[in-house]
Amino acid sequence: MRRHKLRETIRLLCNPDPERSGRRLIVFTRYPEPGKTKTRLIPVLGPEGAAELHRRMTEHTLRRVRQFLASHPVSLRIRHDGGNEEGLGQWLGADLRPVPQGEGDLGRRMDLAFTEAFEEGMRRVVLVGTDIPGIRPAHLAGAFQALRRKDVVIGPARDGGYYLIGLSRPAPDLFDGIPWGTGEVLQRTLDAASASNRRVALLDPLEDVDRPEDIPVWEQEVRAGGQGDEPETLSIIIPAIDEADGIESALAGTEGIPSVTERIVVDGGSRDGTEERARACGAKVIASAPMRSAQMNAGARAAEGTVLLFLHADTRLPPGFEHHVLEILTRPDTVAGAFRLGIEGHFPGLRVIEWLANFRSICMGMPYGDQAIFVAADRFDRAGGFPEIPIMEDFAFMRRLRSRGRIGIARTAVTSSARRYDEYGFWRTTCINQLMIIAYLGGISPARLARWYRSGLRFHDRS
Repeated sequence: MRRHKLRETIRLLCNPDPERSGRRLIVFTRYPEPGKTKTRLIPVLGPEGAAELHRRMTEHTLRRVRQFLASHPVSLRIRHDGGNEEGLGQWLGADLRPVPQGEGDLGRRMDLAFTEAFEEGMRRVVLVGTDIPGIRPAHLAGAFQALRRKDVVIGPARDGGYYLIGLSRPAPDLFDGIPWGTGEVLQRTLDAASASNRRVALLDPLEDVDRPEDIPVWEQEVRAGGQGDEPETLSIIIPAIDEADGIESALAGTEGIPSVTERIVVDGGSRDGTEERARACGAKVIASAPMRSAQMNAGARAAEGTVLLFLHADTRLPPGFEHHVLEILTRPDTVAGAFRLGIEGHFPGLRVIEWLANFRSICMGMPYGDQAIFVAADRFDRAGGFPEIPIMEDFAFMRRLRSRGRIGIARTAVTSSARRYDEYGFWRTTCINQLMIIAYLGGISPARLARWYRSGLRFHDRS
């Protein structure tokens, strides 16, 4: 029984279930019905225009929410006012399963949403509206983080209301007697929290869009690319030597993504046509000394993006990888990130390797290079780049970064080739990999480790 509980605890830690995480995000919205939505904007936009703006802002908010959920085990509930199940499913998608907000004024409906969440076993609950164009995944992450220490977290709106409220326990008094729709909402809520001795955390204030004079706030967000793309740009750097068979596949999953500004293949002297195939895929190809650390540093120096993602040529990125990268790097105190590891093949031992790698990454903050490490370009420069050593460069680099902050791990996995395990054998490859780590931590020089590594592979070839 104890062993079962330990295994279950570790499983939840390394692959948490949103419904069992104890955290819930509630999004309050209204069905975009002309004449009943954003009524204060109707004199300027008309009934259809006001409803259309609300629809676009809701979809914008849900894009931000999905980016947040991509790397946070938090359950989601959409609570709506108006509309019917069929129309809401067509608009928001059947997977979101929106539920009605209920009866009463806004305060009663919010209190009901919190009450039901706590009754379902949630311990930290955050509720957010859909009329704040400037909201980011970092605001949501900050709210849940604040609830670890505080009873209430509030995101103030600049018009005197709030765009977000979170609770760590029920607080019906915070929603009773509040003059909703006025500039007194925030202060009256703070007064109620103070009267009940609740500890409150405040997030950064943001602008909402509720009146005609607020419309430029939305327009500015649109001009800044805020309807789905983050302002950061990604440079994908792929070190390669004789990777003609796989380079096209590695590049194929990175095409046509607005936030990916370039794909750089750093060739270390290939003789099999790797360069030609990479250029045919639209990648920039540069030459470098044939050592992976030197190749990745050369790619970083040539990169123009604000974020660097280092991808092995035999590793495939998951769909939507760019959202995971950009969201993780917005988290407080996070200096770099990587993906979970998936390995091709059905051999049961590979699942053990995946589990150990993901446990090490999540619980110890030590992912390796085949997990697609990513880091902001300026932070990469400040850290001095990869140490130019013949082996263990990713291990050394991550130790250096980990000393400066958190290493975020995406909830989705890359897919790495099992070719080395297939070529040299599962047990031999696993033992050599682990011996390299032990010897490196024991002070053996990387140059000697590289010779030992090559000797181990040559021994296999001779056998």
